[in-house]
Amino acid sequence: MVAASLIPPIFAKAAGSVLVAGAGAVAVVIWRLRETRSAVSLRKIIIPPLGMATGFSMFLDSAFRVPWTWALSAFLTGALILAWPLLLTTRLERQGETVRMKRSSAFLAVILVLAAIRFFARGYFDHILTAQQTAGIFFILAFGMILIWRAKMLVDYRRLTSGLEASAA
Repeated sequence: MVAASLIPPIFAKAAGSVLVAGAGAVAVVIWRLRETRSAVSLRKIIIPPLGMATGFSMFLDSAFRVPWTWALSAFLTGALILAWPLLLTTRLERQGETVRMKRSSAFLAVILVLAAIRFFARGYFDHILTAQQTAGIFFILAFGMILIWRAKMLVDYRRLTSGLEASAA
């Protein structure tokens, strides 16, 4: 207990943020590795953005609201800039009658870089926004990334399965 009191509060907060961000990055890498072992389905592509969309209910609370221009900027940043590394490192391939995600050696680096960007940007935004507004902005940014990433996966999935559907008919 004495050792904890010797750590300045700002460093304790930063250490906690680093640990949480690191745990999130590890969880995403583990999820991605598990995802490559099973077949990709239409449901597995569509459900994550639909489930995530329920998070927009946070904006019913006025503490989370941000100006529309900020929300649009966050969405476009996620969709047009930060989604590109995910798009470039995600490949679907057909293996017999199934479609699987191909592993990319660059994916780990992409996840670590995105986690670092998020961590440092959050430190900046925490000084000018409330914690709730920061959470809202980063949620919108992440939703932009996920939506574009999954939309591309859907297009690729449809392209790969169109031959399967034609041969089954």
